[in-house]
Amino acid sequence: MKTLWKIACQEDKYPGMWQRWYKNQCVAVGWAAKQGYHLNGKTEGGRGWSVARNALKEMQIGEYVVVALRNHRIGRLGQITRKLIEDDVWNPLVNIPGRLGGEMGRRIEVRWDLTVGPDNQDLVIQLPSSARFTHGELRPTVSRIRSRSLDDLKKEMNNPTNWVSLLGKFRYENALSDYIANYPHHLEDGLLPYPDAKIRERVFTDRTRLDVLLIDKRDNTVVVECKQNAPSCNDIIQLRHYMDLLKDETGKMPRGILVHGGPQKVSNDVVIEARKNPEVELVNYILEVRFRSSN
Repeated sequence: MKTLWKIACQEDKYPGMWQRWYKNQCVAVGWAAKQGYHLNGKTEGGRGWSVARNALKEMQIGEYVVVALRNHRIGRLGQITRKLIEDDVWNPLVNIPGRLGGEMGRRIEVRWDLTVGPDNQDLVIQLPSSARFTHGELRPTVSRIRSRSLDDLKKEMNNPTNWVSLLGKFRYENALSDYIANYPHHLEDGLLPYPDAKIRERVFTDRTRLDVLLIDKRDNTVVVECKQNAPSCNDIIQLRHYMDLLKDETGKMPRGILVHGGPQKVSNDVVIEARKNPEVELVNYILEVRFRSSN
């Protein structure tokens, strides 16, 4: 079985780090020798560096590395081509003003497998619960993956329903809801804001609140729920809950539209769930931001 390693990419600490790794065809860790962390012999640092340096020394050319991001997401899969981890070859990917020597300078050069995963480098893979790494594999910065085979991991990476935006922290669900509320005809021709503000802004008895309430050209009430990433069965169940609550208040079952990000193609279980009664319509959106020089 081919050996598979995981290296955590600290996007939360060093924004844009994954893009640096992708561009430079490498993964990297910190613990600079100038700060007392030595690859061999006596060293500063606790268990974190001890585990990492043992793993770095154990890695071999030709073995595979997967980039781990937060919230059970992964980036590309790379094959190790060269190890530049010795104390005297420090080559930092991050230079921070006032911090001597920079950060993330122990590099492992890789050849990204561009046949695995999404074509767009702004997309990453959200591992489903059935395919996630163990806590013991996730906790260290560098670890060997034994719970999943390379072939199993490739299968999950090639499944478009697992592809999500790298911008996992960029919360634009509220902005999307506001956009649909103000421009509902962009979602569907003839849609208008629900005419009764008291119902439209109503907090239900269970303290929940729906995202957007509209009315279509046939005077049907339309409940719209917005999700940033690919939809799940639970998202549909949540939307139906709002539909049921609104039916209790208005006496008529509304239409339900789930607007979602991620890939246009959704998983079969989500399609099956959406077709149940009352049916929920699935609509994919793409966020585009364009820049131009001011006049």
